[in-house]
Amino acid sequence: MSVGSLNRNGILLVGNFPSSTSVIRNVCEDLAPRLRSAGWNVFTTSHQNGRLARFLDSISVIWQMRKQYRIASVDVFSGNAFYLAESSCTLLRSIGKPYVLTLRGGNLPAFARTRQKRVAKLLQSAAAVVAPSGYLQNEMRNYCEDIQLIPNPLSTCDHPFRCREHAMPRLIWVRSFHEVYNPTMAPQIVSLLVKKYPEIQLIMAGADRGDGSLLRTRKIAEKLDVTNRVFLPGRIPNHQVPEWLNQADIFLNTTNADNTPVSVMEAMACGLCVTSTNVGGLSYLLEHERDALLVKPNDANAMATAVDRILSSPILACELSRNGRRKAEQLDWSCVLPQWNSLLQRI
Repeated sequence: MSVGSLNRNGILLVGNFPSSTSVIRNVCEDLAPRLRSAGWNVFTTSHQNGRLARFLDSISVIWQMRKQYRIASVDVFSGNAFYLAESSCTLLRSIGKPYVLTLRGGNLPAFARTRQKRVAKLLQSAAAVVAPSGYLQNEMRNYCEDIQLIPNPLSTCDHPFRCREHAMPRLIWVRSFHEVYNPTMAPQIVSLLVKKYPEIQLIMAGADRGDGSLLRTRKIAEKLDVTNRVFLPGRIPNHQVPEWLNQADIFLNTTNADNTPVSVMEAMACGLCVTSTNVGGLSYLLEHERDALLVKPNDANAMATAVDRILSSPILACELSRNGRRKAEQLDWSCVLPQWNSLLQRI
């Protein structure tokens, strides 16, 4: 298919585009300009905040722009976001538009087990189903056998690499403050390490999701007497994330549920040594002892031990750093965008 014919075709991306209010840029936000650069005529929805506003905007755009696109791509998350995807696809079917479903979020398999028929009906109605990780691909096979793996990508050229040959006790945590990401575990790790590493510092950057996690994190830091070692800058602009990451040597990922978090991929691209809980799709993204150290969830002692290992062994730190960068390079847009092009052209 030529670029000219692609220009005559439009694609609508239905997802969440919250970059102005979120510390982490969603993959669909980067997919839109990448597809445009490949010759697609791309429309997006929704940039609205709040569930009802997003729902109304998405339905409105799907209907009003129906003559300007021929195919849609819909992100499928768990929880209330699932019903938005379901409603969007119902409308798309009624106006004869084929759609690709992209599975998102580490909680989706658990959610699907409580609504099996509904999830299966939605997935089987799609022209194609895409999973960004082997984890979601395997976990969701019961609802749709043919799921194509297209990894979450990033632009490695935007993430300057520095090998951590001698890692210093400079830690960073980059997620939204929400209980699913278990932010209160991070100051506990600092508390466990401060006697051995009195110069230890931790940056915790992220937007407040409003569930009280940020306040609880502050209180635990105060209780453990590490407030002066935990810096909370709040939400940082997406384009500044690599700059903030490169202020540290070790990345903490304390989450209790996850798929293939972009923040971890960005940390690997910058050469940080990654320590992470082994939940959801993280074992598909990270290889223990090769490009990260994985520990059980909600185990501050285990993660503190992992951090200590990195700080005590330059050989280990260098190996994790270099292998992490190599892994990130395999997920670069130059490798992933052709897969999207091929899929959409086929449909």
